[in-house]
Amino acid sequence: MKERAVLDVSRLPLHGMGSASVTWWGTLGFMLLEGTGFALVVAIYLYLYGLAPEWPLGAPLPDLGPGTWLTGILLASLVPNSLVNRWAGQEDLRKVRIGILIMTAFGIAPLVVRIYEFPALHVWWDANAYGSITWVMLGLHTTHLITDLADTLVLAAIMFSRHGRNKRRFGDVQDNALYWTFVVLTWLPLYACLYWVPRL
Repeated sequence: MKERAVLDVSRLPLHGMGSASVTWWGTLGFMLLEGTGFALVVAIYLYLYGLAPEWPLGAPLPDLGPGTWLTGILLASLVPNSLVNRWAGQEDLRKVRIGILIMTAFGIAPLVVRIYEFPALHVWWDANAYGSITWVMLGLHTTHLITDLADTLVLAAIMFSRHGRNKRRFGDVQDNALYWTFVVLTWLPLYACLYWVPRL
């Protein structure tokens, strides 16, 4: 039996960026799943808050300092993150290399502040329901910070190697920038719950 080509796709690019990339769709699906997890912990927090006779339970108010510093760092990181995303779209390797180093620093800084944030809650994870949910919220977000930092470090190593010249890697940088934006934006409702809801 003789085979006949139906469509010649030899001129199509080998990779895509943004929504033309399978990885982008995978990252989007990952964010939807994780966003559901964040929504659930916020719902649990608010449910416990509604049931409790006082909030926080058996603990002083959490200190605003570390959480507010962390929020400021995360919001400030959106500027270089946006630039890295743009430079990756332009396939400017030199600028992407500089930007990814800056984003590595912005990935480390919140983790350093987070070390001080756990004690600033003034409650241990096993003290009561309030302690448990606040530690779960911080722990869940910390996991995402670590995950993105690891991804950023791997991308930095790739971009400074000969593989950084592969155009497909610029799409990976854009996907990482998208995920970092998600990590920053998901922190905002957690910050409001942890530090401002108890002050209502």
